[in-house]
Amino acid sequence: MTVPNPASPMDLFAQAPDRVSIYEVSPRDGLQNEAVMIPIEGKKRLINSLVNAGLKRIEITSFVSPKWVPQLADAEELASTLKPPPGVTFGALCPNAKGLERALSAGLSEIAVFLSASETHNKMNINKTIDDTLSVFHEIVPPAREKGLAVRAYVSTVWGCPYEGPIDPKKVLSIAKRLIDLGCYQVSLGDTIGVGTPRQTDLIVRMFRDEMPLSRIALHLHDTRGTALSNIVVGLQLGVRDFDSSVAGVGGCPYAPGAAGNVATEDLIYLMNGMGIETGVDLEGVIEAGRVAEEVIGRQLPGKVHKAGAFKLRKARTA
Repeated sequence: MTVPNPASPMDLFAQAPDRVSIYEVSPRDGLQNEAVMIPIEGKKRLINSLVNAGLKRIEITSFVSPKWVPQLADAEELASTLKPPPGVTFGALCPNAKGLERALSAGLSEIAVFLSASETHNKMNINKTIDDTLSVFHEIVPPAREKGLAVRAYVSTVWGCPYEGPIDPKKVLSIAKRLIDLGCYQVSLGDTIGVGTPRQTDLIVRMFRDEMPLSRIALHLHDTRGTALSNIVVGLQLGVRDFDSSVAGVGGCPYAPGAAGNVATEDLIYLMNGMGIETGVDLEGVIEAGRVAEEVIGRQLPGKVHKAGAFKLRKARTA
């Protein structure tokens, strides 16, 4: 019997991109759950440290009602007084037409809309069904596009819901297609409670790859159970180029029990550097941004490379 030769490491990553884009969410997704109110100057300091590290796409706030997210009540002031340098995009979440008005008034060039792939989680999060939420998006996305704004979308609980359990990927794909047809340039697929495993990620990404260019999706993975980087490697193997992350691993979802732990930006960049994949982001700069985040928030944060420090990787010697 002939035993087939195992695939070489180069074959495993034949479809991996040479460069990826990182979408930094710590100023919004990271800070929104913090119990201690963070002064606007602290938020500006964090955002500036992220820019200095080379991050080009940063979600800085959310135009939700201060009643629901008091931590982000300063959204207008922050967005209108902190302008991105050339080549950098600042974005914000907009849940409704009022949020779009606030984003336009603040001068932002990009917004994001959000919903869940789980009916129960969607109702817990925004008190609407999925269909009702998509109807509301008709009042946000086309008007935003007409005003020249780029629109991104988040779909949460793709890998699993704390209330409903596993989610059918076909349902997620259907929602994503509707969002793209509406005018969203990209859909960020969220493992909101960090339950995803590599084989599941492989199934989800392949399903999307069969239906649309992978530039249309990003992976937004939480590291609650330590599997975020494993899932990212699967995404890379299949050709995904866009990943969301949060400096020092700060953040979670207030309507998903156990959702602590976005994948840390410095952990993601360390992985990419070790694989020879360009990010355009300075690892030491992001580690410093993690230190700033800890000072601003006032507690230790969970990012691993943030704690351990960088390590200069060397190419293996050949005999």
